[in-house]
Amino acid sequence: MTSVDVLERGLEAFARQRWREAFDALTEADAETELGADQLARLATAAILLGDSSGIDTATRAHEAFLRAGDDAEAARAAVWIGMHLLDEQEMARAGGWIARAQRIVGSGGAAESVGGLLRIPQALGALYGGDPTSALEMFSQALTLAERFGDHDAIALARMGIGQVEIAMGDSDAGFRLFDEVMVAVTAGELSPVPSGIAYCEVIGMCQIAFDVARAREWTVAFDRWCSAQPDMVAFSGQCQAQRAALFRLHGAWQEAFTAASAALARLRRGDRDASYGAWYEQGEIQRLRGETDAAEESYRHASETGYPPEPGLALLRLAQGRARSAQSLLHEAMASADVVNRRRLLPALIETELAMHDTAAARQAVDELIAMTPSAPKPMLQAVVDAAEGAVLLEEGAPREALEHLRRAWATWHELDIPYEAARCRLLAALASRAVGDEASASMELDAARTAFSELGAAADLTRLDALARSISNAAFGPLTAREVEVVRLVAAGKTNRAIANELYLSEKTVAHHLSNVFVKLGLTSRAALTAYAYEHALV
Repeated sequence: MTSVDVLERGLEAFARQRWREAFDALTEADAETELGADQLARLATAAILLGDSSGIDTATRAHEAFLRAGDDAEAARAAVWIGMHLLDEQEMARAGGWIARAQRIVGSGGAAESVGGLLRIPQALGALYGGDPTSALEMFSQALTLAERFGDHDAIALARMGIGQVEIAMGDSDAGFRLFDEVMVAVTAGELSPVPSGIAYCEVIGMCQIAFDVARAREWTVAFDRWCSAQPDMVAFSGQCQAQRAALFRLHGAWQEAFTAASAALARLRRGDRDASYGAWYEQGEIQRLRGETDAAEESYRHASETGYPPEPGLALLRLAQGRARSAQSLLHEAMASADVVNRRRLLPALIETELAMHDTAAARQAVDELIAMTPSAPKPMLQAVVDAAEGAVLLEEGAPREALEHLRRAWATWHELDIPYEAARCRLLAALASRAVGDEASASMELDAARTAFSELGAAADLTRLDALARSISNAAFGPLTAREVEVVRLVAAGKTNRAIANELYLSEKTVAHHLSNVFVKLGLTSRAALTAYAYEHALV
């Protein structure tokens, strides 16, 4: 096969998004003949998507080839993308140099001005992540204007996505998600090149999750999974896709599937998708924490923190489960100090739970009031469930169990409708406490049984331990003055059993049964089996 044939095979494979085949053929052609700038750019893209370390060097060669060919626009575009890839790898000095080079080329005028919109994207992101959303919004808007002027679809999508991020960070989730949806229409229609498409999927789904928009997150995660599955040899973005899948599986109670997806994300991380690192380790830690695997969760959260992002609220909740509430409180306050509105709202439920564990009801009330204040007038169902559950927990501690029950039952109904079983079970556990506080022992027992079933099916070991301790306490309260054995006797009397039948069933003598019944009649002030049967039904002992 001639070098021309190899080159054609590589270009065709690239067009069909067969990245490994494209990379191998173009690399072979590159060794035999001098590739053109466009061809080098394709080879660089294939390398980056495969997680191959040669990607930046090849992109640099493409940039230089564009300069030699007098194509300043494409030379500037290559420089911007090299700068953004280096920013992603935390090589700030090199990234700054490439962005500066792109600025110089674009500033020289001519066709290079068409790259002005793309050039503003890394600058706007710097302002956004640097805590200056106002400047970021202005820069993203300028980028969008320039990109639309020159018809740069990649830059248009990235600018709209950036504006959406700012809108959400500043509290206008509806406006932000409208822009995200518009970007995703362009992605799914195939209007964008591969790298911006992957960036859009990851950023949009991530924002959906932290904004509690579970329906939108699920929809775009399914689309992301299809996109990745159509390119099975792609490494870039594939690990992030698996981490997003793990988050959804965890939310919907499929914990083994979630752990499998997190493990797949870690495998992709080892193959080169470094951006999967935080999500893969964090999601693995979450499953381990929920299963009660404390040491393993600790290790996973440690790896997540090594990426530079705080592993909250997961690590704080692990500390809480370990009985280290003050440490949990400190971790959450530290994470919230630098969080924007959306991330602060995501952390507040864990802080409320921590303050309640420390018996600081006033601090918990302050946190839940803040959560309510930053909730939109028409919140997404999941966010409303979070608010209702938090308000119910605080009302219960404030001594208002009836009001707490209203919120907890509303939260449970929403969690149930959204098919989020773990949170639904946690609501039922709180509802059991509230029911007990209003004297409704029957409902308390029912709520506990339902929560126990859910926790058992999920494998939530730590929650089951806490629930069983609470169940014993409630059961003892339900029996009133009676012992557990006396309650067994009462239940069998209510079922119409004779003393002899009761003795046979409980492996007791008739004399012992008679003794138990005598004690029951005295304790309850009753004189007949009929009255005792009525008492058993009235007090939910049967």
